[in-house]
Amino acid sequence: MKNISILGATGSIGSQTLDVIRKSNGELKLIGVTANTSVKKVIEIIEEFNPHYVAMMDVVSAHEIKRYCDDHNKIIKVLEGIEGLNKIASLNEIDMVVTSVVGMIGLEPTMKAIEAKKDIALANKETLVVAGEIVMKAAKKNNVKILPVDSEHSAIFQCLRGNDINTLRKIILTASGGPFRGRTLESLEDIKVEDALKHPKWNMGRKISIDSATLMNKGLEVIEAHWLFNCEYDNIQVIVHPQSIVHSMVEYNDGSIVAQLGAQDMRLPIQYALLYENREKLIADTIDFYEISQLTFEKPDIDTFKALNLAFKAGKTGGLMPTILNGANEAAVELFLARKIKFLQIADIIERCMEVFENQANKELNLENIIELDKEVKEYVMKNAVL
Repeated sequence: MKNISILGATGSIGSQTLDVIRKSNGELKLIGVTANTSVKKVIEIIEEFNPHYVAMMDVVSAHEIKRYCDDHNKIIKVLEGIEGLNKIASLNEIDMVVTSVVGMIGLEPTMKAIEAKKDIALANKETLVVAGEIVMKAAKKNNVKILPVDSEHSAIFQCLRGNDINTLRKIILTASGGPFRGRTLESLEDIKVEDALKHPKWNMGRKISIDSATLMNKGLEVIEAHWLFNCEYDNIQVIVHPQSIVHSMVEYNDGSIVAQLGAQDMRLPIQYALLYENREKLIADTIDFYEISQLTFEKPDIDTFKALNLAFKAGKTGGLMPTILNGANEAAVELFLARKIKFLQIADIIERCMEVFENQANKELNLENIIELDKEVKEYVMKNAVL
């Protein structure tokens, strides 16, 4: 049996992780969970899984959970704030941490988990985007496995298994193209929040859905792939695959291409990461190739969706530039979801921040500078971005 903590247990990935645990026939046990303010959902998790620890980022929500546990004779340690997340990530009792929180907040608890020698099922892109070099060095030092949960990175990981990574020639990251695939810049001028949240293939959280619509999600995945698989940016290719059946591919030195195909169900990569190195029973629908009429592939439109190009640029620049990219994106997406800026302004804001903060990109790469610069960039965006 493998003991698990989930950071962000009430979100999309967290909820699907719970389903994987539910159907694992006792191979997985939930020990700790974290959430922000979703008291009702956490209470449901407590009733079903009876974890030993719960942490809520929101202090008031933590007190509500504690009262519930006291009133119902639940012997559960209830924690709060970032200290609570750090504790849940580094419990002595656990073997693996699922990092499914969204945004920069996932960085510190992920590092705490690595320092505590816990394997990581990584669904938090931002951790590797802003601190890939630091995280991967720490993982190697502590003999920790970083097992990707993103469908694309899980696909690459599976395609590489059993082969010498030194024979890798190219990574081919597939993208659905998002809800606005094929649209022109002019047609995106007055996009509403509701339209941007309608992903054609995947059920995701609000922030990731907007990132998918701008193609920034794929840009973040490019940087993540660079660190996970030690692959140069010039050897990472993004290709639009609207059917989302081929989750990604790798090309080897001899020109052979290996692809991983599967249903559009995040429980597949989650199960693979949690139960690695074994392939377990079927948890999602299989593909019926008789019903698939065609699989198509297209070049991404980086003129209309320039966020993807900005991510490549930030990754190649290195240093703290990915922190600038990520911080600007997080702040801009927040403003768009609050209807304070237009859809196309998201990429414009990111580009502007990369110019304004360019001179800070060469500062020493450490956690303190990453956190401080992330804060500065977000404050700049909130102060200067207007409709």
